[in-house]
Amino acid sequence: MKILVMGLPNSGKTHFAKRLSDHLRCAWFNADELRKMANDWDFSEEGRVRQSKRMRTFADFEKSHNRTVICDFVCPTEETRKAFDADLVVYMDTIQESIYKDTNDVFVPPKSPTLRIDKFLCDAGIESVINEIKQLTAI
Repeated sequence: MKILVMGLPNSGKTHFAKRLSDHLRCAWFNADELRKMANDWDFSEEGRVRQSKRMRTFADFEKSHNRTVICDFVCPTEETRKAFDADLVVYMDTIQESIYKDTNDVFVPPKSPTLRIDKFLCDAGIESVINEIKQLTAI
């Protein structure tokens, strides 16, 4: 299963994804870490699609071995979300805009995420959402 944790920069994606991966005991890939590894800091439309495909490559490897994987990244457009092809989408809808104007300009909220989180979560709140995800995925 491929789980996408997406949203604007500083919306809590990484914080949530790390805790979710700890609870599910699964692989977790962070966009900044993969960009660093690839030395690819291109945030043009083409660069964002390339990053989405890069994330998909890592996630598909895990999924092909019957492992659950979580990827957290902005994934700002329908095209980038289609390129990633998640089984489950968690949308961190906790902020109205980020400090990055270029990202704000292209960001399109997902039409029907599996789960929408609209406030920052304390650890107890995270536990509740994780239990909801476990029920949705039968993990």
